[in-house]
Amino acid sequence: MNRPDLDIVILAAGKGTRMYSKMPKVLHRIGGRPMLERIIDTAAALKPRTICAVIGHGKDQVLDTVKRDVVWVEQTEQLGTGHAVKTALPHLADTGRTLVLAGDVPLIDAATLAALVDAPGDEVALLTDLPDDPTGYGRIVRDEAGKVTAIVEEKDADPAQKIIKETNTGILVLPNKYLAGWLSRLSNGNAQGEYYLTDLIAMAVSDGIAVRPVQVRASHLAAGINNKVQLAELERIFQAEQAAELLKAGLTLRDPARFDLRGRLKHGQDVVIDVNVVLEGEVELADGVEIGANCVIKNAKIGAGSKIAAFSHLEDCQTGQDTRIGPYARLRPNARLSDGVHIGNFVEVKNATLGEGSKANHLAYIGDATVGRKTNIGAGTIVANYDGVNKHHTVIGDEVRIGSNTVLVAPVTVASRATTGAGSAITQNCPEGKLALARARQTIIEGWVRPEKERK
Repeated sequence: MNRPDLDIVILAAGKGTRMYSKMPKVLHRIGGRPMLERIIDTAAALKPRTICAVIGHGKDQVLDTVKRDVVWVEQTEQLGTGHAVKTALPHLADTGRTLVLAGDVPLIDAATLAALVDAPGDEVALLTDLPDDPTGYGRIVRDEAGKVTAIVEEKDADPAQKIIKETNTGILVLPNKYLAGWLSRLSNGNAQGEYYLTDLIAMAVSDGIAVRPVQVRASHLAAGINNKVQLAELERIFQAEQAAELLKAGLTLRDPARFDLRGRLKHGQDVVIDVNVVLEGEVELADGVEIGANCVIKNAKIGAGSKIAAFSHLEDCQTGQDTRIGPYARLRPNARLSDGVHIGNFVEVKNATLGEGSKANHLAYIGDATVGRKTNIGAGTIVANYDGVNKHHTVIGDEVRIGSNTVLVAPVTVASRATTGAGSAITQNCPEGKLALARARQTIIEGWVRPEKERK
């Protein structure tokens, strides 16, 4: 649903001192994505008129990292949340409403925000929470009739106000026609010496504008991140929720608590994932795929019936059906495996295509190569594809047998049904069906005496 009368301002200018990091706080990651990027995408789901992101500390780093089509506004001095929204004011319309979000609240969802912004009229809408421990949060002050009258920050709260359990989440909706006037009336006469956006609540009440509180359905949705402890806590909540949804959709996770999805997963039926598996980017697992323990898979498409053994690392690659990979295998970018391919322990494949039924079962490197069908690559084989300046291509045909410990010095072609002898260094093309040997003749040195240590 389009909301042509809605502007969104995301406050993301803070340094995040308690993160103890050179990285701006809003760039720390949840589920593999920077917090600010995640929040912008959630805001975009509301289809608003405008999205403004107010940045300050580390702005160049933010702009280099978060590639989103929003209005970027710089807050040169961090003088509080009210000052931040005032910085964005020139980019907001005179009509409609403005939703204010915090750049360090990464798990807020579109459904919660929709419930907040979809009320009619000029009222102020306020997202509140009832956390187990309200310490550190601004308190929601109500009158005897239960109506919200103000928000008081903890440093400015008196003992009676500190007893209040209901807290401010920092997410609110404000009518644009009052926004400029209210922001101009803000004062920094408080314990922080800042211009609090929360002071607008008391102004709205004074001007007879209704304030509608909406309690968030789960505290973690509105939880902010100020340190690495909170970052880790929200990461685990996020991962637990993802795991639960995947289990409901039929995915088998051997231990949901030991699984991380840092991107998006598309899976078929009867997919099994063992413990300590990390999936990143865009991953697609077809029917019957099994992933062994301690694997990392990033931007990969795995064909039906394939089995990936423990400790394998796959990135930017694709496999056909019924492939066997690992343990301790590595598929690097642009590895393409056809149906029935076997890639065994300590085998690395990069920018290479292996045809149906081909195998490299032990200790091999295959880079910048095209391998045909039913070819066997022996243990210790490497494709020497790099001359120190340029990469060169190797072609290996169908039903080729590459002997153990062969070095294929690119560019070179080994034609179909050819065989290379073990220990060969192949520098010239091998004709179809022929045996190629390229190794020094063994010599026995007569009369040689092996040196020995003197016996004590």
